[in-house]
Amino acid sequence: MREPAAGNATYFIFGATGDLAKRKLFPALYSLYREGKLGERFAVIGLARRPRTEEEFRGDVLRSIREFCRYKPESAQEWDRFAGHFTYQSLDIGNLEGFRALRELAEEVESRFNIGGNRLFYLALAPELFGTVSRNLKEGGMLESPGWHRLIIEKPFGYDYLSAKKLNEEIRQVFREEEIFRIDHYLGKEMVQNIEVIRFSNGFFEPLWNHRHIANVQITLAETVGIEDRGAYYENSGALRDMVQNHLLQMLTMIAMEPPSRLDPEDIRDEKVKVLRSIRPFRSPDDVMRRVVRGQYAAGMRNGKPLKGYREEDKVAPDSQTETFFAARMFVDNFRWAGVPFYVRTGKRLPVKATEIVIEFKNAPDNVLFAKRQVLQPNLLVIRINPMEGIYIKVNAKKPGNEPLIQPVAMEFCQSNQIGINTPEAYERLLHDAARGDSTYFTRWDELAAAWKLVDPIAGAWRENSGPLYFYPAGSWGPLEAEKLLRDDGFHWWPVNGQEEDNVIWVSNTQVTVK
Repeated sequence: MREPAAGNATYFIFGATGDLAKRKLFPALYSLYREGKLGERFAVIGLARRPRTEEEFRGDVLRSIREFCRYKPESAQEWDRFAGHFTYQSLDIGNLEGFRALRELAEEVESRFNIGGNRLFYLALAPELFGTVSRNLKEGGMLESPGWHRLIIEKPFGYDYLSAKKLNEEIRQVFREEEIFRIDHYLGKEMVQNIEVIRFSNGFFEPLWNHRHIANVQITLAETVGIEDRGAYYENSGALRDMVQNHLLQMLTMIAMEPPSRLDPEDIRDEKVKVLRSIRPFRSPDDVMRRVVRGQYAAGMRNGKPLKGYREEDKVAPDSQTETFFAARMFVDNFRWAGVPFYVRTGKRLPVKATEIVIEFKNAPDNVLFAKRQVLQPNLLVIRINPMEGIYIKVNAKKPGNEPLIQPVAMEFCQSNQIGINTPEAYERLLHDAARGDSTYFTRWDELAAAWKLVDPIAGAWRENSGPLYFYPAGSWGPLEAEKLLRDDGFHWWPVNGQEEDNVIWVSNTQVTVK
């Protein structure tokens, strides 16, 4: 079934000449339009400091869509109809008069397209500008239209809990909490949203989803790229703030949360907050040393090509202590998950690009029945999020032949390979949800605050030089100490991105092959 259109609204894109708008926002809007989820009563007003004519701006949008969108314009007439909804205004966000001029432009555009005053403000800007824009939107009369008003803001939302709290207070002087949509694009990914469906719509998972049956959970977010041209940003962020505080913790909460009482945004987010508050805190620098590994990539090789180290990147200090790799052992101290370790890791310049969640179930009892004959492999459920999308399950079965041998059997549903599947980009889903007022996959303030309070002690321990910074060759799986995190508990990291173990029977599309 086709989802309903988001309704009539004006989209104000602050930072319209920036990389995010070009790569994500304009393609997302065009995809929504092509799929009938945008309707015809909409307008997009691009806003940035640099001067642009309306024709130049529409040309920028066309180039963006041709390069990054999964749909391409079918005809000149169809493109002209879509592009006619776009206009541009040069704006100094510190100049209140510019916002008053924007109000006049908005009213003219809304009258032209018969839009009833609904306004969505997307701030693709540095976080320190959020408060200024919010105040000037109010003082410039932009929030006096008769419809709804919603604000979408990008991460990073603050640098730590105190800065995030200050930023939130500035925005809350203008917008109510229910009008603020803090975007984390990982929550828009198909298989992240599928976690809830997998868990709560299958009767054979939920009874096993607890410490009695699950041995450990592993969450990996691996990137093959380095920091590219983001040296200045990454020096002030690092893996902890760039990936752990948001993406990794969000995935952890969705795996560990209790079933919500209703499929209501607030009920779902309530359960996620409970998980964050149940994660065992890092109580001291020694605790951080025992449970966290931080690393930084050095020079290495990938596919026979040399890769430079982090300290050799542009705008990076030659003695930088910034982490490009993070791994940790975490625990959710509630009744369901008591004693189950959650291993999380993320890093740049790793061998493969992959985001996956591995659920390792407890093994069959040793020295009983089949375990008397040979060592049995544990059962696995793998949720593959990116770039492969799907579910992988590993069970034990009899090896074909006359010998009474048991061998792991792998079964996979690969959504990325389905004929006709054209998975929507995360920003398409989230823009559409925000326009419809659905905040399920956006971050609420108490959720964000709990995440900052969890990671702040880690950053504080590192500032006190607690715990070494380990170096790993670019193109490797990070410091060996990350392996030790699991080995001390009797576990190991499972392969990701389809790099299955040897001697696993592969069952797919009714064919059985041995890898």
